[in-house]
Amino acid sequence: MTELRVEGLGKTFGTHQVLQHVDLTVASGSLMAILGPSGSGKTTLLRLLCGFERADQGSIRIGGRTVSSASMHVPPEQREIGYVPQEGGLFPHLSVADNIAFGLSRRLRKIHYRVAELLELVGLPASYANRPPQELSGGQQQRVALARALAPAPALILLDEPFSALDAALRIETRQAVACALEAAGATAVLVTHDQAEALSMGHQVAVLWHGQVAQVASPAELYRLPATPELARFVGEAVTLRGVARQGQVKCALGLLQLAQGMPEGPVQVLLRPEQLRLTPLSDLNSATGAQGRVRDVTYYGHDASVTLELLEGESGHPLLLNARVPGHMSPRPGDLLAVSVEGEVIAFTDSSVELGQTRG
Repeated sequence: MTELRVEGLGKTFGTHQVLQHVDLTVASGSLMAILGPSGSGKTTLLRLLCGFERADQGSIRIGGRTVSSASMHVPPEQREIGYVPQEGGLFPHLSVADNIAFGLSRRLRKIHYRVAELLELVGLPASYANRPPQELSGGQQQRVALARALAPAPALILLDEPFSALDAALRIETRQAVACALEAAGATAVLVTHDQAEALSMGHQVAVLWHGQVAQVASPAELYRLPATPELARFVGEAVTLRGVARQGQVKCALGLLQLAQGMPEGPVQVLLRPEQLRLTPLSDLNSATGAQGRVRDVTYYGHDASVTLELLEGESGHPLLLNARVPGHMSPRPGDLLAVSVEGEVIAFTDSSVELGQTRG
């Protein structure tokens, strides 16, 4: 079992500081997803962990062994790291078995050491061992790439946006298989991605990089429900923000009196909730909420659910206030419908008055 510990890590290219004071701890046997927009420093962090770049400040320890510090830089081949690139990087002139065994010693390569075991681990039949990789689907190739990374029993597995080249359905299937394989192997892993769904579904913990700094480290549920800033809220999924006034653990806004998930000072705030928290019921329904009312402006139907744009009938300052709700597909309303609008669950609030009101999309 191997813990990864990063302390005070910094990297500058020319006059541009890409990473500054990055602190991360990945527990042994867990997977941490590093999430962030383009330019946030994700790739640079990965290259520092691999040893492809030398850090300017800070340290990296893998399993208690320092591999990077102000006075030390252990080269990549000596860090005991397994690496899974974006598109697998398999050798087309080698069989699946030879690809998996590539990083082993000559003797172990010759006997295809653990190849059958690793194929089973990543959910592929042993009969694939003699196939050339180009006969496999993209998702199957990524599983072979993971098996190759696991073959030398490395201290740490690094995954560099490994599913970005796959179509949506195959991406979900492959990341589930990879997550199961990593858990079965007891591997300590770091997944670098810009895909929020990928990070939330795979990571035991998610670290968000923002302008070269760690903005928040949390479990997927905590990150989604309790983001540290409005910017993170909009980045991790969709968010609806409203003006409100906080008082005694509650907040009053255009949607009524709502319960706050966290205590905060009383006074003007920006209320944040998720579109799936909005409950829409027909005004003719006797059990419908008696609070806010809205008219459906637009509906985007996805099958399993639908995105509904609503205009509150009593917008703030006389201006129309648009909100975005998520409802099950079979409950999708029609444009023009008048609906009662209520909120389910607790909401959070921020004192930052710069948050744009209404529907925001991450």
